[in-house]
Amino acid sequence: MNNLLQQDIQYLSGVGPSRKKLLGEELGITTYGDLLQYYPYKHVDRSRLYNIHELTGDMPFVQVKGRILSFETFKMSARKERVVAHFADDYGRVMDLTWFNGGKYAKQNYTIGKEYIVFGRPNVFNGRINVTHPDIDAADKLELSAMGMQPYYNTTEKMKKAGLNSRSIERLTKTLLEVLKQPLPETLPDFIVQKLHLMSRDDSLHKIHYPQNVKELEQARVRLKFEELFYVQLNILRYASDQRRKYRGYVFTKVGDCFNGFYHNNLPFSLTEAQKRVIREIRKDMGSGRQMNRLLQGDVGSGKTLVALMSMLIALDNGYQACIMAPTEILAEQHLQTIMGFLRDMDIRVALLTGIVKGKRRQEILDGLLDGTVQILVGTHAVIEDTVQFARLGMVVVDEQHRFGVAQRAKLWNKSQNPPHVLVMTATPIPRTLAMTLYGDLDVSVIDELPPGRKPIVTQHVFDRSLPSLYDSIRRQIHQGRQVYIVFPLIEESEKSDLKNLEDGFEVLRQVFPEFRLSKVHGKMKPADKEAEMQKFVHGDTQILVATTVIEVGVNVPNASVMVILEAQRFGLSQLHQLRGRVGRGAEQSYCILVTGYKLAEATRKRIDIMCETNDGFRIAEADLKLRGPGDLEGTQQSGMAFDLKIADIARDGQLLQMARDEAQAIIDADPTCTSERYALLWRRLRELRKTNINWAAIS
Repeated sequence: MNNLLQQDIQYLSGVGPSRKKLLGEELGITTYGDLLQYYPYKHVDRSRLYNIHELTGDMPFVQVKGRILSFETFKMSARKERVVAHFADDYGRVMDLTWFNGGKYAKQNYTIGKEYIVFGRPNVFNGRINVTHPDIDAADKLELSAMGMQPYYNTTEKMKKAGLNSRSIERLTKTLLEVLKQPLPETLPDFIVQKLHLMSRDDSLHKIHYPQNVKELEQARVRLKFEELFYVQLNILRYASDQRRKYRGYVFTKVGDCFNGFYHNNLPFSLTEAQKRVIREIRKDMGSGRQMNRLLQGDVGSGKTLVALMSMLIALDNGYQACIMAPTEILAEQHLQTIMGFLRDMDIRVALLTGIVKGKRRQEILDGLLDGTVQILVGTHAVIEDTVQFARLGMVVVDEQHRFGVAQRAKLWNKSQNPPHVLVMTATPIPRTLAMTLYGDLDVSVIDELPPGRKPIVTQHVFDRSLPSLYDSIRRQIHQGRQVYIVFPLIEESEKSDLKNLEDGFEVLRQVFPEFRLSKVHGKMKPADKEAEMQKFVHGDTQILVATTVIEVGVNVPNASVMVILEAQRFGLSQLHQLRGRVGRGAEQSYCILVTGYKLAEATRKRIDIMCETNDGFRIAEADLKLRGPGDLEGTQQSGMAFDLKIADIARDGQLLQMARDEAQAIIDADPTCTSERYALLWRRLRELRKTNINWAAIS
């Protein structure tokens, strides 16, 4: 039966070479199995026949059995006509069926007096029930009225123009299910199916297309969603288990002069309870004898870098080097300045390695890494180049993991005899359900507490017609000694019109604020020029920084108290939250002002409202996931979610995901080497899935 599912789709009746090409290019359907797993996006109940007197103009979809009494044709223009069929049910009540296109086909193919079943959305026109462009089937065929619920499939404009609409996909699927005479083999062991009361695979793949009622549809969905999530989790947990068994981690049990000297003499403020908890979790990992792979989540300003530094100092105390890798040169330089500030007067050599570090300076750093005199390396992607070799690399911190691929992270492992301990940091809070899928092989720590003295940022939404009063508020803040960010929406660095808006906007702002000094920063500037402008703002030489989202990460100016985001409707929730995190870093009250036009789409208004309601990054991330879906969240493709879930929804199926993970973990615990006959079906199925076009390796 599995061989039949691998059959080329062109050999299914109704397809052929031209439709095969279209299905492959537009939907990725190349086999019988692909079509079977191309699930409907909705179903409409076809189980009930209505009488015409029951119909109203606000009903969704209905079906009526009756006969066509006559046709009328109305000229609309020289080349267009409207065709109306008068249709009566068994009680003699009459409604109209209308075609603005295809009326000629209707007159030629539908016979007056013959019994039909009409399906469509009713409306009222000239006091009479009317259905425009209805589906019509001969009543004696009962093709639709007997099937309960009608599936609807997503198609593309190109497909529709070629006559491959939802109805066509439905007919092909119906043909396929008739070809599959033998039951489809089960892909979950009986003990899971029975324990969780799941529908069989064969039933679920039939009922997902043609359920008789809502209950059957829901049972089919639960089964297929669970299976999809289960195998994703099984793959992730199998990978993590293999890594733990294959790679012994360095045992860092010593906490010595570096850590203690820093803690007692250099710690700038008391650690929060959340920071203490996370450091304990990291110390336990480092002393366990297994390689640490831990994800550290924390909102902007929660003190992740301090925790990372203290973890690196433990590596130094045990005679090893540490490295922190950031996605941009600006952020790498920011980390260097922060770490050097923390380690003032301590005899620890820290070096910076980015793409712009060249010649003699670069060679000195490479030599220092090789002889062990460079103890902490801060860098960008340049760190993973083959020429960069360490004497004893024991600890790696990867900042903003979603900007790096799994393969890039793995390259760091090869720079050490044993794989180093890995701490992955992100200031983009990740919903728990998404973290289980994107970072399922990592243990998770959360800093859910801001350092004392930080005041919540006040976020306000204003319309662009209120800019004059906003400018007055900015003046008052600057006169109090504060600094201000004004962000323009250069979403892609190649958008020339946006860049012009920034340049023009900068000139306008110079005229609005002639009494203040302004800096300008965007991604098209030379790195040296950009850095010079940034430094002017950092040192207080300029009061207003006009920028694009290049300041989303890597700028720490405690004196900046106002973030103005122009055309805020063009930013996603996570990006707005990241930008807001540039302020609120000092003891003074800070503000984030979201500026939009008056007309906003409903989804946009929801985003703006959420930003004004909460500073909680995790709440924002959950809302972002629900509004946009996992595939749209920034960076998910790079970070490992390089596959498309066909039916499960990470945002809405959290309970099923947890259930799938629990079952997968139980399997791994019982059979860590994947050799038990009891679980042979699962390992065989996982191998089959890994051969598909889904990038299963990237999930790890």
